[in-house]
Amino acid sequence: MSVRCCASCGAAESDAITLTTCDACNLVLYCDEACRELHKPEHGAACKRKKLAERDKMLFRQPESNHMGDCPICLLPLPFDGLQYTLFPCCSKTICNGCDYAIEKSERKSGSKHTCPFCRHPVAQSVKEAKRDIKKRVKKNDRVAIRQMGLGLRKEGNYDGAFEYLSKAADLDDVEAHYQLSIMYQKGHGVEKDEEKEAYHLEVAAIAGHPKARHNLACIEGNNGRQKRAMKHLLISASLGDDLSLEELKIEYATGRYVSKEDFAAALRAHQAAVDAMKSPQRDEAAGGPTWAWVRTGDGGTLGQ
Repeated sequence: MSVRCCASCGAAESDAITLTTCDACNLVLYCDEACRELHKPEHGAACKRKKLAERDKMLFRQPESNHMGDCPICLLPLPFDGLQYTLFPCCSKTICNGCDYAIEKSERKSGSKHTCPFCRHPVAQSVKEAKRDIKKRVKKNDRVAIRQMGLGLRKEGNYDGAFEYLSKAADLDDVEAHYQLSIMYQKGHGVEKDEEKEAYHLEVAAIAGHPKARHNLACIEGNNGRQKRAMKHLLISASLGDDLSLEELKIEYATGRYVSKEDFAAALRAHQAAVDAMKSPQRDEAAGGPTWAWVRTGDGGTLGQ
């Protein structure tokens, strides 16, 4: 039977001594904080390697779907192209164009006013009304509404306010807020440029299935000479249905350096499957139908007609 001992002083666990694991790596045990601090110089390198390995394991795991999730009406995967869905400020629900278009058609025929397909609240008829609805959701601590407030402020040039709202939304686990914060850190809008924080927010978003965040991580890795890691990111984002990542994989596959025939073929199949899963007859009809001037929020969180 093995005996659990403190990694620093060697004291064995007993009724009088309770050992606790290193919070960062769970590799070693300590009897108290003094031993933990004393052992840091010796343990630090192994601890860091373990943390990086665990982070990479999580980072390079293929997400089941993109960060948008499913349309709450038809339950099909939402496209991540902002022109193919509507974010309704009344309830902060994102509805695919197919479902929104079908309800609009029915309401037009009956002569009734357009309502939100999810909560049935009348659709805002002006930007002012849309902002009013978003503010109501912000008061309820709705992370999507908080993010939209941040994006609106950023569009107005209020970067300090935008950072405050986006940070709060990110703290509430809003994936898009993490991605938008990475852009602020990249460009230095409202904050000092910080590559480490940019990468952190990109990683959080990528793990949650954000294709653009994953693509940006690939660019960072490629620019730093880590081509194999860059290709891993592109394979994942392409498999989520990202067209740009697939095109870049095609270029790398043609060089024969970092993308194998098997990996490229698998990415092609996964990309097509992801794209097909986001299609429906209703969405196809909406793409070819007339554009009606309802006020809505689109990609990037801006309000307009």
